[in-house]
Amino acid sequence: MTHPIRGKTAIVGMGTAGIGAAPGFSAMELLGLSVRAALDDAGMQLSDIDAVFAATNIHPCASMSVTEYLGLKPRYFDGTNVGGSSFEMHLLQASLALEASLCDAALICYGSNQLTAGGRLAFMADPQWHESTYDTRGPMTGHALAANRHMHQFGTTREMLADVAVSARQWANLNPQAFARGSLTREEVLSKRMVSDPLTIADCCLVTDGAGACILVRADRAKDFRKQPVYFLGAAGANWHRSIQAMPDLTVTAASECGPRAFKMAGLSRSDVDLVMLYDAFTINTILFLEDLGFCPKGEGGRFVQDGRIAPGGELAVNTNGGGLSCVHPGMYGMFLIAEAVAQIRGEAGERQLRRADIALLHGNGGTLSSQVTAFLGSKAAL
Repeated sequence: MTHPIRGKTAIVGMGTAGIGAAPGFSAMELLGLSVRAALDDAGMQLSDIDAVFAATNIHPCASMSVTEYLGLKPRYFDGTNVGGSSFEMHLLQASLALEASLCDAALICYGSNQLTAGGRLAFMADPQWHESTYDTRGPMTGHALAANRHMHQFGTTREMLADVAVSARQWANLNPQAFARGSLTREEVLSKRMVSDPLTIADCCLVTDGAGACILVRADRAKDFRKQPVYFLGAAGANWHRSIQAMPDLTVTAASECGPRAFKMAGLSRSDVDLVMLYDAFTINTILFLEDLGFCPKGEGGRFVQDGRIAPGGELAVNTNGGGLSCVHPGMYGMFLIAEAVAQIRGEAGERQLRRADIALLHGNGGTLSSQVTAFLGSKAAL
């Protein structure tokens, strides 16, 4: 049985700004530009917005900062920050608030000038039980631990990891907005500078600027806006740890818990999914999430991604914008999973447009494989 909230809300406005490099703009200015783009996309005014959902990696009270910057007086607001998966969680929270009539138009937004600000991240780290205590090299070390364990336990190879990056680049080459385009072979991935063994720089996400915003309303109003509505079908989150040192099993993420719950909420099976948007901060993420979300058995993810299976023309469309590996990754990537799903469902993805894109699975990751949130968006045909 599907959840009562399935299909009761829809995205009617989507906007991005500053994808790649946007010198001269602050993070909040980029966020504001993406909000303007989302409002124009929907044919709405800023005064129509009465709820704000926001998270960034530099504003500890993001929803308050956004509200002040935009000059809003929202009836409802939420600054839940669970890392890069925050925005998939915001889809659920905004839908619940709309369905409860606590608001009428909900804004979800993010902005970062990480690249032009010098590549700095300002995450609020827990001083105790945090991997930085051991002088690790950022999130790369934690994900390298997971990659090494997966290789040891299941025979996954560096070549398999490299194939994830190659597939992402092939999708990026079809996306004029992607920051990293051009040829990328398995051999080139393997020969790049090693960052944290076994991950080379090509196994790691980009460092870019970028902002994104979307606007949700109740489904009974969705047809009144400029563009095809993209309906919220369900979502679920799970969180088992904060620090990688506390992860129960380095080869199993909490996606294995929230994925099945999200599928049940949306009343969907894997065969229903046309598009899979995964938070690919590192190549190992894609492999782990494909396993934990049930697209292949545990331990088979490395073999699953070989032979172009997730590349253009493959049997499973994964990260069609080029992902965090080749399209955009401004510190927190989850907002851009939503942007690509909306583009594909609306049929606005240009050269990379899928023949069928009625149902998209979005999976966000926060921290070092910490918070996991799975969400589903769909077209009218999916209702």
